Amino acid sequence: MKEIIWHGRGGQGAFTAARLLGEAYSHRENTFVLAFPSFGPERRGAPIRAFTKLDEKPIGNRSEISRADYSIFLDDTLFNKQVFDELKPDGKILLNTKKEINDERVITIDGDSIAEKYLGLPITNTILLGALAAVSGFISLADLTEAVKQSMPPRLHEKNIAAVKAAYEEVGK
Repeated sequence: MKEIIWHGRGGQGAFTAARLLGEAYSHRENTFVLAFPSFGPERRGAPIRAFTKLDEKPIGNRSEISRADYSIFLDDTLFNKQVFDELKPDGKILLNTKKEINDERVITIDGDSIAEKYLGLPITNTILLGALAAVSGFISLADLTEAVKQSMPPRLHEKNIAAVKAAYEEVGK
């Protein structure tokens, strides 16, 4: 099973990203997905976490993920040294930041700049999905494109697909 933890703030789309990833993965036969949020006070800007579980057999464990294959940060203010404790031994962190992090487990991308260019808003959820596709090997750009088309309003398709592709290309270099 692949397990992904999403870190963001209310309004940044962490749960939407968790669901889109599940939608993208479920386009294949014999796949099972579980995506769910965890948050305290429901207010814009409050820290939230969301979870995505992907497997080729039914998922019986519906609890929060304690050790992830990928821990993804839409907001670098939520990133700290303790987050390494939530990774599996070969786990990776995808971090939206302009900062340079010297740790082989951390993959950085300036998602805010990509979001500004393609979306005109500081919402980086689909951008981090594109970055995940570039590094993970378990989800494709085509799967993500289809998930955006199936799950988002038509007026958002073109911009979000362009943002996903830009992030994929940026991280995949």
